[in-house]
Amino acid sequence: MIVAETRAQLHEALGHDSRSARAGAGSVTLVPTMGALHIGHGQLLDVAARRRGVLVVSIFVNPLQFAAGEDLARYPRSLEADLALCRERGVEVVFAPPYAEMYPTGDPQVSVDPGPLGSILEGASRPGHFRGVLTVVTKLLGLVRPDAAVFGEKDYQQLVLVSRLVDDLCLPVEVVAAPTVRADDGMALSSRNRYLDTTQRRAAAALSRALSAGRAAGTAGPRAVLAAARDVLRAEPAVAVDYLSLRSPELGEPAAPGPGRLLVAATVGATRLIDNVAVELGAETGTRQEPCR
Repeated sequence: MIVAETRAQLHEALGHDSRSARAGAGSVTLVPTMGALHIGHGQLLDVAARRRGVLVVSIFVNPLQFAAGEDLARYPRSLEADLALCRERGVEVVFAPPYAEMYPTGDPQVSVDPGPLGSILEGASRPGHFRGVLTVVTKLLGLVRPDAAVFGEKDYQQLVLVSRLVDDLCLPVEVVAAPTVRADDGMALSSRNRYLDTTQRRAAAALSRALSAGRAAGTAGPRAVLAAARDVLRAEPAVAVDYLSLRSPELGEPAAPGPGRLLVAATVGATRLIDNVAVELGAETGTRQEPCR
């Protein structure tokens, strides 16, 4: 496995330099990460590996997607363990650049505007977050030049926005979605879960229980979905809900009957968590109840 810390090392490893032994080696699949890899990331790597070709993982904690007061300084960093997991999963190239390599002139003067979808849900709670996400994703796609890039459904709004980025800007890459990986209690795996103590961890499992309750109520229509999920969240006082929202798969207004996406964000202790599930909606009369905040 090659660990590249500079653009030049990355380009040599991937055969962008025609003198490299890897030139013409076949397709490339990228899995972008911020490190602190866990079993959920392993699922992303497995999905990517099934595509064959060269498997590339990027490890970069991107400052542009953290707002003032967020957890940039304490975000978990475990490079050696990350590299060990990558080796176990057959990764061929890891791109782990320092800030100065990704942003050699400092924060970029040109960035990617996420548009209206970047101002709702996570974007409403974390202004500027998706501008930072899409900017670094665009840079990574330009540097790695993959044929495909794998993103997890746990960060569903990010997945939708990256797909729109690729479509709207005609970028030559396929966006591949990987299912959310969950613990035995249903909680979505996340690098931030390690912030939680035992008591907080038990409370945080209410997010997945709420989503499961909402999904089970899907045949009764949108209002029943939100009511069922809200009841579970209200029963756990340690969970401070930021939003609970039912959307279409493209994050517009849901149409019933038809597919939907139920999304939740909440804080447990000092840790902000997100999760979502697909929901099949039955028909109902009347208007949809506003999401709780």
